[in-house]
Amino acid sequence: MTFPFKETQYNISRYPQSGHHSLRPWSAADEHILAYIEMHNIQARSTAIFHDRFGFLGCCLQAYHPLSILYSKSQEKAYKANLATNKLSVSDADEQLVTPLAPLPLGIDLALIKVPKSLDLFRLYLYQLSQSLAEEGVVICGFMTRHFSKQLLEIAGEFFEEVTQSKAWKKSRLLILKQKKVVKELSLIHHVKLNEDRNFQQYFGVFSAKNIDYGSQFLLQHVQLRDEDHRMLDLAAGNGVLAAGLRAQHPHCELHLLEDDWLALESSKLNLKEENTFFHYDNNLESFEDHFFDFVISNPPFHFEHEIDISIALGLFQEVKRCLKSDGHFQLVASGHLNFKTHLVKLFKQVEILAENKKFVVYDCCH
Repeated sequence: MTFPFKETQYNISRYPQSGHHSLRPWSAADEHILAYIEMHNIQARSTAIFHDRFGFLGCCLQAYHPLSILYSKSQEKAYKANLATNKLSVSDADEQLVTPLAPLPLGIDLALIKVPKSLDLFRLYLYQLSQSLAEEGVVICGFMTRHFSKQLLEIAGEFFEEVTQSKAWKKSRLLILKQKKVVKELSLIHHVKLNEDRNFQQYFGVFSAKNIDYGSQFLLQHVQLRDEDHRMLDLAAGNGVLAAGLRAQHPHCELHLLEDDWLALESSKLNLKEENTFFHYDNNLESFEDHFFDFVISNPPFHFEHEIDISIALGLFQEVKRCLKSDGHFQLVASGHLNFKTHLVKLFKQVEILAENKKFVVYDCCH
């Protein structure tokens, strides 16, 4: 899709591509941020962009040489692909990309935030900025009006003296933050209890911060392993709770965790420190050989910020089929309303329901 900005047409695509062709690679909130910059003729020596899912802002503002804070591998791939499509400098991209916990350079005078669904992640972004933003620095936060909550203002007020909300434009709003406060050191880790014997740690912004996701708990209650399941994968591993359950049953297995979300994968490293455990930061299984795994477990993603899109999970299921040994098993949990069985039976010869309740279904799939 094309978008005009400062006499240039930018061609921006989603990655990975979605089966929902109506979904755009940017929103009115992104457009609002650019319109504000253009209207006020904002110039900046040092610019940082947060939560720019497909690199829309980064591409349109390449003249600012922005630093982009990445939260996922798919975001990194989307950003680089869109830079290349628009004949912008991909060779400089690695220097412009940093992870959410990396120290930011001092003296940032303009920061742009596409407000994430997780307000804890918003707090993490503002905390990181509080350590590096110039005294006269400005933060522009964009969000769709329907996603507004008073807590958004409260969190912004923790870090800035001046918090101004714009008028609505195309059903979006901006928060303009100025005069940063001096803030105390903040722990960016939640402690989440699974049971009396086990707590898990996870960074702000990782899925299900107040408790272990009930779908994952249900899957752990009904997972069925065999003695010969030696090489295993936790797909979309989150904080590693499923992988830890596998390790508890098979202490000497070769255990792989794959996760697209950088903070989630770093969280899993806090919770699994045993030998023969391997962490993969990626959004697909392309790095694994065919017929590699004896067993794959997953609580697959279908929420992406405020979007629901099962096409990404279905693509992962196809890759699982390729990577699974001929006698291997794939066990997953999903919300019952998604009716994943209709899709799984197209890929696997045998699909059984191991357990179900009013909310969740646990499936077992094999060749």
